[in-house]
Formats: sequence, structure tokens, C-alpha cells
Amino acid sequence: MFSLTEEELTKMGAEITAREIKQQPELWEETLEIHQAAKNEMKEFLEKVKESAHGRRVRVVFTGAGTSQYVGDTIVPYLNANGDSNTYVFQSIGTTDLVARPTEYLFEDEPTLLVSFARSGNSPESIAAVDVANTVVKNIHHLTITCASDGTLAKRSEKESNNFMLLTPKRANDDGFAMTGSFSCMALSALLIFDTRTIEQKTNYIHTISDMGQEVIQREAEIQAIVDRDFERIVYLGSGSLSGLTREAQLKILELTAGKIATVFDSSMGFRHGPKSFVNERTLVFDFVNNDPYTRDYDLDILEEVKDDEIASGVFAIGQAGKRNFSGDQFTFSEKTKLLPDGYLALADIMVAQTIAILTSLKIKNTPDTPSPSGTVNRVVKGVTIHEYKK
Repeated sequence: MFSLTEEELTKMGAEITAREIKQQPELWEETLEIHQAAKNEMKEFLEKVKESAHGRRVRVVFTGAGTSQYVGDTIVPYLNANGDSNTYVFQSIGTTDLVARPTEYLFEDEPTLLVSFARSGNSPESIAAVDVANTVVKNIHHLTITCASDGTLAKRSEKESNNFMLLTPKRANDDGFAMTGSFSCMALSALLIFDTRTIEQKTNYIHTISDMGQEVIQREAEIQAIVDRDFERIVYLGSGSLSGLTREAQLKILELTAGKIATVFDSSMGFRHGPKSFVNERTLVFDFVNNDPYTRDYDLDILEEVKDDEIASGVFAIGQAGKRNFSGDQFTFSEKTKLLPDGYLALADIMVAQTIAILTSLKIKNTPDTPSPSGTVNRVVKGVTIHEYKK
């Protein structure tokens, strides 16, 4: 697929999605360049946020809807361990929750930085979440990480002194139905801002994931062989930030197959507590294996357990090789790459899941670029009535 011509992919209804998956390694390098160009202004803005809290920790709420929410779900566990915990408390809350029940998620007297992730910046809930936060929280600041310079969120950030905007690379504003590069570039932007590791370390991580992303493209045939198996269900599992990633991975399957392939997601340990009932003889089970040795054991334990059950059509580990590895099938990145912490490993892993999703979509004769035949699900959500919120 990645080696097909533009004309061939267009006939398959897959040109946009395939291109947008494939270009991510380049976009990650561009994201680093954008961060470096904006770092001084960003630092100045965050200093003002910190000063306004008068010694209290700032509550950083990552928000968005759908894939944009899953950005926060993925990076928060990593930032809880590697962010500035003396200054910030990190949380991920969907705009859909913030807007529907503000007082259960936003608190009047807590200094808050609302980080809005948005591909278009035009989703009704994204706009309403900013408005509701302004109404509820006394000391509120906004960081808008978006892919569209002409979107509503981007335009309003230019007029608000308490709102800083950071754009992702232009090509990250996905034209396809499913968010791919927009997801990974927004996640990487936030990691570059809030991860306390040195810029040299983060730069090395980005070069590594870029190499790993290129490896996914080169090893498409191996992923195709997995998709060629007989299945009608897919499970994604993981731990830490890779547990957050499972929600985005399963959504790609759900979106690109228009629900024809059933999916579930869970943490590696949580899967045993009921959701494991989902596995039958036509199920593929994937686990994003963590590189932390302690956590890795839990990921591998559930993989070995499901393999030994001898029920699933296939059980696969996705990740890098460690001292202990899965005894069964696996998509293991080249041993030449340095072991990554889960926040960054998630970006390489999601390219594997995106590739599985587009190949599965094509397998069932769907069109990945326009996967919803009924038209009832849209690229930018429509039909949402935003009700006036009064404090």
C-alpha cells in the first residue's frame, strides 16, 4: 500500500489516509523545529501562568473530543512521572465531559491551564469548553495546540491575552476522515512543552521514533500478513501511557471499518476483569509492550496467558526488544533503536495500529478516506446543540 502510486491509492479510496500515515516521521521532525522556534515565547507564557498561581500548583487539564481527548489520555501518565510535578498537576478530561457537567470537572478556586487539542478547532464542544472554563474558573489560562491556523480556536487565541497558541506542522491538519498525523503531532508538541528532560534527550527520542516510523512503512508486508488472518474482532492492551494509547488504536479500527470490525481496549492487567470475555476464535489481540522492566512483566503476562488459552486467532506483542520478550508472535522494532519511555514509544506504536486499521479497512472493501457509508459520522462533528451555561 505505501509503495502504490497516488493514482492506485485514489482508486482504492485510500490515498489521503495512506499519505497521512506515511508522512508522520517527517512531521515529527517538523514539530521539533516549531517547538524550538516558539520555546522562548512559550516559556514566558508559562512563567506568567505560574506567577498567577501565587505558589500553588497549576492544574493542567488536557482536553479535546474523540482522538483529541486520547492525546491527553496517552501523555498524562508519562507526564505524571516526568513533568514538573512541583508546578503542575496533569489531568486529561474530554471536552464532552467538561461541557456537559462543568462543576464536576472544573473548580472555581483552582489555578487552571486548559490545554485544548484540536485538529480543526471548529468542533462545538471544543469552543464551548473554553467558554465554560472561562465562566467557572477564576484564574484560567489557555494553551491551544491545533492543526488549523484558520480554525475558531486559533482565531480566538490571537485576541485573548490569557491564551497561547501553538500550531502543529501544516500537513498535520489531516484531510482524511480519521486523525493520524494530527494525533501524533499534538501529542509530541505537548511532550516537548511539559517533559522536563533536556532538549538533547527529547531530540534524540524524536530522531529515534522517526526511524521507527520509517521502519513501519518498510515492514508493511509483515503487518499485511497479520491482517490476512481470519478475524472479526480486535483487542488493544497496554500499560501506563500505552494504556491510554489503546483507546486511540481501537478507534482507528472502528472508524476506518465503519464498525464492521468489533474492538475493545483495556489495560493489560484490567483485561482479565471481565473484558477478556470478548476473545473468541476470530479475535486478534495486540499489546503495546512497555519498556519499563517492572511494567513490562505485566504486559507479557497477559500476552502469555491469552496465547496459552489457545482461543484467539492471533496474539501479538508490539514494541521493542527487552530482557524478557513474548514467546509468541510480535512486531518488534529494530534492535538498533534505543529503548524509549512510553510517552514517546506511543507515537511509533500508533503507526503500527494505524497501518493495521487502513489495511483492515481495505480488506473488508471499505474506503479509508470516506469510511462512513451512511454519512452519519462526520470528519468535524455536526448537529451538536450547545446549551447556555449559567454559573
